[in-house]
Amino acid sequence: MGGGGGEPGPPTLGVMFLGEDLLAWLVLALGAAMAVGSLLALVRPPERPREGELAAAPLGRSIVMVVVGVLAAVWALASLMAG
Repeated sequence: MGGGGGEPGPPTLGVMFLGEDLLAWLVLALGAAMAVGSLLALVRPPERPREGELAAAPLGRSIVMVVVGVLAAVWALASLMAG
């Protein structure tokens, strides 16, 4: 029962779900989505905002989100290309 006494552990498949680069793929997807979504909120604000909504996205916060998203996506791409 554990302790490393030579007993075999539970059987495994030996393959990681969605590959070894799962974290890099997730960072790429989330970073790109953050950058594109924030950029589109700046470029195309809603025509008629609903009650309680802003007329346009806050400029400073949106620019920071675009920069963070692009940095995350570039970092993930570099990680994936490096192997």
